[in-house]
Amino acid sequence: MKSNVGGIDRILRIAVGLVLIGLAATGTVGAWGWIGVVPLATGLFRFCPAYTLLGIKTCGK
Repeated sequence: MKSNVGGIDRILRIAVGLVLIGLAATGTVGAWGWIGVVPLATGLFRFCPAYTLLGIKTCGK
């Protein structure tokens, strides 16, 4: 697994993931908020399978 998620993209993914999980945990958005686990995981692991399929790479390396 090579890294394909860059710095700003990574920060945004982690932030959005945490916000969605927080909203789901408080019951504000319902069960769909738990989908925030996906952007959180892709941000933490710096790898997005969808980016690989689409040939996108936001990291500089």
